[in-house]
Amino acid sequence: MRHTLPIAPQFYVTAPQTCPYLDGRRERKLFTALQGEHANTLNNTLSKQGFRRSQNVLYRPSCADCSACLSARIRVADFQPSKSQRRVMKRNAVLEREATSPWATEEQYHLFRRYLDSRHADGGMADMDIFEFAAMIEETPVKSRVIEYWDRTLPEGPELIATCLTDVLDDGLSMVYSFYDPLRTRESLGTYIILDHVRIAQEAGLPYVYLGYWVPQSSKMGYKASFNPLEIFRGGTWQDLGDVEDYSADTHPLSVDPIAEQVARISLPDSRPTDPKRVTDIPSKTTP
Repeated sequence: MRHTLPIAPQFYVTAPQTCPYLDGRRERKLFTALQGEHANTLNNTLSKQGFRRSQNVLYRPSCADCSACLSARIRVADFQPSKSQRRVMKRNAVLEREATSPWATEEQYHLFRRYLDSRHADGGMADMDIFEFAAMIEETPVKSRVIEYWDRTLPEGPELIATCLTDVLDDGLSMVYSFYDPLRTRESLGTYIILDHVRIAQEAGLPYVYLGYWVPQSSKMGYKASFNPLEIFRGGTWQDLGDVEDYSADTHPLSVDPIAEQVARISLPDSRPTDPKRVTDIPSKTTP
């Protein structure tokens, strides 16, 4: 009889550092390496428990005195765009999607630099050079795609307008990182990228689009609450977001569980591979 053995990764905790979302807070992350033949299985399993991928690492906030960061995902089957979101889709109807393998290009990097310099000049990625950018895009041990959005109607020729690095999970799409032309403010490109990922997931029959972390009282992350129905991972389960006014970023230190208890509650997969029927690809599309 052939037995399957559980995948048993080692978990670590980062040193505290300044929180990028809430003033006066310190952040700390719980993380594990993502590598080897079971990388896809581990990514699928831990993504369902609030983890996110960054290159070959899976991480989840594990702050000592705060639990404000909540993993968020859109429930695709029930999603209905709002009037403003439908207007965003219409304004960007000229854009063409191209889904490619995770390979960095100079066009992507130039767009990335313009985006950072305009929106996140003082952020942790502000000094990223082209080699570090290439590592962010290309160093992925799981099924990932780079989704580009091009405007081919310009007199000066085609222009790359937006890009998103996306992981293809067995139950959805995980938007790892996106960036776009900061001068096209009217088009609401960040919103459009999310809406198009919902459309891709709907066409592929995938139930979720993972957005990363929603942080109450953070202006940087507040926009995610407008994609209803939104689910958040809280208390070890996924639940509807509900009324955003019911959430507070103020968490008493004694309400945060110790690291050992957090790790003990993580469900790990066995070594059976992901069902290939649940893994899809991202199609390119022509202008609708």
